[in-house]
Amino acid sequence: MTDISTSTAFPVMPLRNTVLFPQQVIPLYIGRERSLKLLRELPSGKKTIVVVAQREGSVENPEVTDLFEVGTTASVMKILDMPDGSQSAIVQGGERVLIKNYSQTDPYFKASIEGIEEIYDADLETDAMSANIRTLFRELSKVADYITQEHISLLSNIQHPARLVDRAVSMMQLSNAEKQDILEETDVTERLKKATVLINREIQRQEIGEKIQTEVQEEISKSQREYFLREQMKAIKKELGEDDQTLEIKELEEKISQAGMPEEALKVANKEIDRLQRIPPSSPEYTVSRTYLDWLVELPWNNETEDRVDIDEALKILDRDHYGLKRVKNRVLEFLSVRKLKMEQSPDAPIKGPILCFQGPPGTGKTSLGKSIADALGREFIRISLGGVRDEAEIRGHRRTYIGALPGRIIQGLKKAKTRNPVFMLDEVDKLGTDFRGDPSSALLEVLDPEQNHSFSDHYLEVTFDLSKVMFIATANWLDPIPGPLRDRMEMIDFPGYIEEEKIHIAKSYLIPKQVTEHALEEEQITFMDTAIGEIIGRYTYEAGVRNLERQIANVCRKVARERAEGNEKPRRITKSSITKLLGPPRRHSEIAERMANYGIVIGLAYTAVGGDILFIEAMKMEGKGGLKLTGKLGEVMKESAQAVYSYIRSNAERFGVDPDFYKKMDIHVHIPAGAVPKDGPSAGITLFTAMISLLTERLVKSNLGMTGEITLRGAVLPIGGIREKVMAANRAGLTTVILPKKNEADLVDLPDRVKKEMEFQFVDKICDVIDLALEPETDEQKKAKKARTKTPKLTEA
Repeated sequence: MTDISTSTAFPVMPLRNTVLFPQQVIPLYIGRERSLKLLRELPSGKKTIVVVAQREGSVENPEVTDLFEVGTTASVMKILDMPDGSQSAIVQGGERVLIKNYSQTDPYFKASIEGIEEIYDADLETDAMSANIRTLFRELSKVADYITQEHISLLSNIQHPARLVDRAVSMMQLSNAEKQDILEETDVTERLKKATVLINREIQRQEIGEKIQTEVQEEISKSQREYFLREQMKAIKKELGEDDQTLEIKELEEKISQAGMPEEALKVANKEIDRLQRIPPSSPEYTVSRTYLDWLVELPWNNETEDRVDIDEALKILDRDHYGLKRVKNRVLEFLSVRKLKMEQSPDAPIKGPILCFQGPPGTGKTSLGKSIADALGREFIRISLGGVRDEAEIRGHRRTYIGALPGRIIQGLKKAKTRNPVFMLDEVDKLGTDFRGDPSSALLEVLDPEQNHSFSDHYLEVTFDLSKVMFIATANWLDPIPGPLRDRMEMIDFPGYIEEEKIHIAKSYLIPKQVTEHALEEEQITFMDTAIGEIIGRYTYEAGVRNLERQIANVCRKVARERAEGNEKPRRITKSSITKLLGPPRRHSEIAERMANYGIVIGLAYTAVGGDILFIEAMKMEGKGGLKLTGKLGEVMKESAQAVYSYIRSNAERFGVDPDFYKKMDIHVHIPAGAVPKDGPSAGITLFTAMISLLTERLVKSNLGMTGEITLRGAVLPIGGIREKVMAANRAGLTTVILPKKNEADLVDLPDRVKKEMEFQFVDKICDVIDLALEPETDEQKKAKKARTKTPKLTEA
C-alpha cells in the first residue's frame, strides 16, 4: 500500500464520460454546481482531489451508487473562470486509489481513500509485451486519424510498462467501461494483456470503417454516374418525343383547366406547374409540389349537388329515421322552403348554409340526425370528430414547409365529399382542447362564421376556399366548455331527453327491429310487450337518451338467439315478468320514500351534461358553536348559496319559528350524496333553504316533491336554466310536485302534454312561500313552541 492517509477525507469529483489515469494531464470543463462548490472550497495551498468516473454519463446528479469504487488522485494545477459562469481546471493524475467510505455527499462528495499497490515483476514477458504495444500503436496510427506522430514519440520515451499501458489506453477512443477496467487492474502483466486486446480490436475497427467508407464513396460515384445517364436519357427522349415528366405535367395542366378553380387558385396552380417543370423528378421537392397540385385539382371548386326541394319528401325521410324532434325538423324544412322560394325567384341567387349546434344529452340522436338531414336534402354527409383535438393544424392544416404536411380536416372532408355543399357534422365540439400547438376552437371561428367562411384559408393550400354553401352542424353535450365567440356563431337547437312514452315508441319503431335483425332473428320469433319495454326503461336504465335502452334490448335479443341456437325454436314473448330472468335483478330502486322519512332531507333537481337528474340534500344538526359544514364535492357557487341560506335563516329565525340563538348551540352539516361526483351551480338555493328549515323546525318535507331555484341574500327567488330537463328528471323519478321560480313559468311550454297533466307545478318568487308549500303542517306542540319563541314578526326579504 502507498502512504496515503486513510483517515483524511478527500474531496471527490465525479466525471462524466472521462477516466483519468495516473500521470495524465487533462482539462476539465466544470458546470455542475456541486463540482463548482468543490473547487471554490479547495485550500489555497496543495490542491489535491480524487476524481472518479460515473457508471452512466447521462446522470446529472449522481449518488454514491452511480460512481465506480476505483479512482485517481489529482492535483489541481490551474483553475480558469469561463464567461458563462462555469470553470475549467487543469488536473494531473496522481495514483490509483480505492474509495472506501463517503463521509459527505452534500454539497459535494468527500471520502476516505486507500492507495492501490501495483503487482509488477520485471521479466522478459513484460518487456516483450511493452514492445508489442509500441508496435501496435504505430499500426494504429496508420488507420486512425486521431493517433499522431507525437503520440508515438511520447510512448517511445516511457520505459515503465505500467505507465506505458496507462498512457496508451488514455489516448485511445474507448468506452468509459473499458478504460475503467484498465484503471482497476492492479496486475501490470494482466493490464498489458488487456491493452493488447483493445489495441488490436481498435485497429480492426478502423480498418473495417475505412473499407466501408471506401464502398460508400464508390456507391456515391455510381449514383452520380446513374444520375448523369438518366439526364442524358431524358435529353434523348426529348429529342425523340415527350418524356414521362412532360406527359405528367400535361395531364396536370388538363386537370387544372377542368377543375373550375377561381382566378386566385388558378394563378397559384399555373405558377406551381411552371415551378414543377424546373424541378428534377428525383428531387424530394418534386413530390411535394406534385402532391400540392393533386390537392388543388381534386377539390370541388365548382361541383355541388342539387338540393331536394320537395318538402313533403324531406319530412318523410326525417320521420322515417327519427321520432319527435319537431323543432329540428322544422328548422330543416324552413331552410328548404327558403331555398325553394329563392330558386323560383332567381335560380342563381346564393344561399348561405345554416350553421346549427345540436345540444343535448348523449343518446338523443344528434349525430344520427345529421345523416338523416343530408339524406333529406339530397346532399353528401361528412362527419369529423373533434373530441380531444388540441392542434390548430387539424382545422387549418400544416404549412408545406413541414415534412408530410396535409390540409386540415375541413378541406380533407370536402375532397372526400367531392362536392362543395355537403352536410358537414362537427361532432363533440365541446370536447375541443387547447395546448402549445394552438387553439382549435379559435380556428373554427372562421369556419363557422357566415360572414367569413366564403374565403376560408387553409395553411396548406394558401388559397381561399368558399365554405358558404356547406351546411355545418355541430354537436355538444354541454355548452359551458364552448368559448363564447364560437357559441355566438351557431344557432343552438336543444335536444331534450325523452319521456317514457317516447322511449317506448322509439324502441318499438326503431331499436327493436334493428336489434332483431342484427341478432339473426325474425319478427315473429320475438315479441316485446309494452310493459316489458317500460320495465327496462324504468328499472334497468336511467338516461335522457336511448343508448342504454338499446343495449338492454340487444342483451335480451342475445339471450333469445342463444335459446334458438340450442334448439328451442318456440316464438318468445317478452313480458314484464320475464325481464328479471333475462336481465337479472333490477339496477334501480326508488329511495325516495325511505330517505324522505327524516327531517332535513329534500329532493333537488339538477341539470348535467347527460340530461336532468335528481339529487338528495341532507342536513343534520349537532351540538356546537354555529359552524356550517358542507360536503359532497361542492363547487364554489353552491357553497356560497349554502352560506347565503344560512345567513338568511339566522336573520329571520323568529319569523320561521326557529330559536334565534340556534347558531350558538349547534353546528349544521349539509351533505349532498354521490360524494365523488362534482356539483356546482346556484339553482340549489331553495333546496338548501328547505333542508335547513326542515331540520331546525323538525317538520318533514312533503313526499314526492322536488324543487329548484336560486335565492338572494334578501330571500328573492331567481330564475334558473334547464327547466325542461329538470322537470323530465323529476317525472322519471316519480315525483308529482315541483316548486319552480315564478319567472320560469313560461319555460313549461316546452314540456310534453302528458307531463303537464301528471305533475303539479308551484311557482314562488319569495323564499318564505316555499315553507308552507314544501313542509308538512306544524303539530300543535310545534305551534306552541314557535309562538313562545316569536317576539317580532319582522322579516327581511326582497
